[in-house]
Amino acid sequence: MMIDAAHATLAILAFAGGLAAFGAVTRASRLAAELTTQRALAENRRRSFGLLSRDLNSMGLALLGRAQLMGTQLGVEEAGRAFEGEARHLLALADAAAEEAGGAVPARGLQEERFPLAPILREAVAIASAQLGPGKRHWRISPAIENLAVTADRRALRGALVQVLGRSARATGEADVIEIRADLRPHAASIIIEDEGVGLAIEDLAPIAQDGGADRSRGMGFGLSLARSLLRAHGGELVIEAAPGIGARAFLSLPPERMAAVA
Repeated sequence: MMIDAAHATLAILAFAGGLAAFGAVTRASRLAAELTTQRALAENRRRSFGLLSRDLNSMGLALLGRAQLMGTQLGVEEAGRAFEGEARHLLALADAAAEEAGGAVPARGLQEERFPLAPILREAVAIASAQLGPGKRHWRISPAIENLAVTADRRALRGALVQVLGRSARATGEADVIEIRADLRPHAASIIIEDEGVGLAIEDLAPIAQDGGADRSRGMGFGLSLARSLLRAHGGELVIEAAPGIGARAFLSLPPERMAAVA
């Protein structure tokens, strides 16, 4: 009888072990399937951005060629400049899509250095102005910015600034004012861009501090979504407040240690 009881106990233990092993195999299989799915999604995303970059580059180059033709041979210089601005905007988006396809946005790819903020800001204004074409905006950069330096990836920060400044330029009218200033606080340092344009829908450009807001990123548009990714790679954030008919205010924030007055 004792032998039978021992056999029964061993059988129960073996059965329980078999169930545990089966459960472990099932969980492992499920995790492997999920990993395969995530890898496939990442590859599809990379391929989609690659195709988008190629198409945007082709359209941008074609439009740029037509713009130059209009300016040099047809004598329609003003229209040519307008087409050239749009062409350069498409080419800038093509570069941004290529970076996204190649995974250049994550923080491990950043080439950080310390540099004055004002020159990189003026470069971004010049690029945004060129993308605008023949239109003109009054860009007012606060004098206090001349005394600030930032620690960041120069190209990435300029790219984020170009996207946000371009949005302000497109949302405003001829000769409108776009104010650019900085705000240094203990918890964050921000570059603030204010315009008195048409304002975009509140649901599209409300503060985006929520994590993982994929739907909100789609509302922001590709350019602003990219700008937010670049800022987040530096530990920062992009928040845009907008009111239809009043205008918008964009906060490009960085950790406080990344921006400071020049000693």
